[in-house]
Amino acid sequence: MKKMYDIVVVGAGSWGTALANMLSKNGLNVALYIRNKELYEYIKLHKENKQYLPDIQLSDFLHFTNRIEDVSYCRNILISVPVKFLRSELEKLKIHIKPNHKLICASKGLENDTFFRPSEIIEDVFGTDKANIAAVSGPNFAKEVAKSLPTATVLASYNSKLVSDLQKMFSSSFFRVYSSNDIIGVEIAGALKNIMAIAAGLSDGLGFGNNAKASLITRGLAEITRLGVMLGAKKETFMGLAGVGDLVLTCTGDLSRNRKFGFELSKNKKTEDILNSMVMVAEGVNTTKSVYEWSVKNRIDMPISHQVYKIIYEGKNPKEAAMELMERPFKQEDY
Repeated sequence: MKKMYDIVVVGAGSWGTALANMLSKNGLNVALYIRNKELYEYIKLHKENKQYLPDIQLSDFLHFTNRIEDVSYCRNILISVPVKFLRSELEKLKIHIKPNHKLICASKGLENDTFFRPSEIIEDVFGTDKANIAAVSGPNFAKEVAKSLPTATVLASYNSKLVSDLQKMFSSSFFRVYSSNDIIGVEIAGALKNIMAIAAGLSDGLGFGNNAKASLITRGLAEITRLGVMLGAKKETFMGLAGVGDLVLTCTGDLSRNRKFGFELSKNKKTEDILNSMVMVAEGVNTTKSVYEWSVKNRIDMPISHQVYKIIYEGKNPKEAAMELMERPFKQEDY
């Protein structure tokens, strides 16, 4: 019988690769599932993910596989797939999933049409008990984690025992893991911060300055919190690592692909052209559509998100969108 892995990571993008590498260095028996055969052969030979995490030497103890059935030979499965493709990838895995598998989702976004969070998509496809699902999120650029730079993150689940076990697995001298029982808040925060990062990129590209960006981040946090609380999240979650921490990082960091997308969008480039030029997925583009449609349907005030939607999907002039935000009716500051 094949030896059991401690964890199989599904999704060989930058984040999935960085997490697999880190977990391997923690002494765990880890396999990274790589669907693309050419990339699999290259990584296996060179111990480097040249496409998504170049110039990072991967652990000698990390295993690589392109056999989807290998997910059967593990106790835990970590899923790091763009939400746009998450359901279709899970359908391929479904036949190999067992009731006792523990599932950790590292994806950030919301599914179009259903408005499902990543953990809800997993539950829907696999029929998995909520108690066997966790989410990891926080201010975590993959490249910095891969370089073993000091980082903190949050692991959330309804199951406190699962979180405690995973906390021990993920923690290291440079990767500090906090626990949470608010998986709704952690996933909503991780999804919506990408919309605000697009807005921040637009602001930077238009030369609006630091005052504008700080204001945008603050009011963006108010929007995110408002929606999250309505969905059953805890307000405090948005003041923590998965909330304000990830929001600040994604809106200000040069490694943020959503901020980069917004910056390019400010130069009157077409959405399709920008996305085609990017190696990795800017999750905020699809999340913006989900949030806009849901908030309009449920009459939730999301002014920044709505303007980002109109810029991306309706071709609205970014300067005109900014002016409309500045000229909204006076109101009391709230969260």
